[in-house]
Amino acid sequence: MSSTSSETAVTPTSDDRSPASSAREGQAALDDLVDLLDLEKIEVNIFRGRSTDEDRVRVFGGQVAGQALIAASRTIEEPGRHVHSLHAYFLRPGDPRLPILYDVDRIRDGRSFSTRRVVAIQHGRAIFNLQASFHDAEAGGPDHQVQVDPGMTRPEDLPDFHTRMAPHAERIGDWYHRPRPIDLRYVDGDPFSREGEPHERQHVWLKANPDDPVLHACVLTYASDMTLLDTTLLPFGLHYDHPGLQMASLDHAMWFHRPFRVDEWLMYQQGAISTGASRGLAGGSIFTADGRLAVSVVQEGLARFTE
Repeated sequence: MSSTSSETAVTPTSDDRSPASSAREGQAALDDLVDLLDLEKIEVNIFRGRSTDEDRVRVFGGQVAGQALIAASRTIEEPGRHVHSLHAYFLRPGDPRLPILYDVDRIRDGRSFSTRRVVAIQHGRAIFNLQASFHDAEAGGPDHQVQVDPGMTRPEDLPDFHTRMAPHAERIGDWYHRPRPIDLRYVDGDPFSREGEPHERQHVWLKANPDDPVLHACVLTYASDMTLLDTTLLPFGLHYDHPGLQMASLDHAMWFHRPFRVDEWLMYQQGAISTGASRGLAGGSIFTADGRLAVSVVQEGLARFTE
């Protein structure tokens, strides 16, 4: 996929940051994200999570999914047993003013697999449901994967979010100035510069730097919800901020194939599958920098015009 958008870095005028200060701010933001994903244990199989202090209409879906995966992971007692798939449904908008309770059901612990169900609760009602399966690391067997699209610009040669989006800072508002816990770098140009240019795919490099190995999967779960649903708009040359457009995640599924680290660059290759009946479906493949398929993602979301 090509784009007429320039990949040349645009120097910000109103938000000038040195690389060192950007790195410090990014690390501080990641520390805040790791703290956000941390949960308080209330009782056996019951955990409590909080929301950010940001002024949001609803809780970000990636936050709830990441916290739910943390809750499930904390009930896995077998060492070396890690998540290999998850399926989640967003049932109701989360209230950012209140904590979220996570109730974990230990459905099964087998010799090599464990299954968990997690229900996120607010106001006495379920707002989110997640099923996750964990598997002992096993070697051997046949090995095959889809391939990453060729010719991807390396992340080191792409501008970071603040540099890329500087021309749109006024349009984005306060959200532009906030430190970024996940370093996202668009390969094909940002959503605003692609406006009016129909496409079916987009490519995003992403990286973070958590300390706890368990958090790598949870941080990636959080990040996987950040750009995927937007892909369903690409065939129409639209973006998430289009006037009168309402978007929200409905369900989210991930399969973890091979080892990865989110403190190393990952390529998130995304494609629009279907958009219609006020819903959009998009698929994503997350590759390591050397081309190994680490994770597959599919998400369906609401995509309707209210005006």
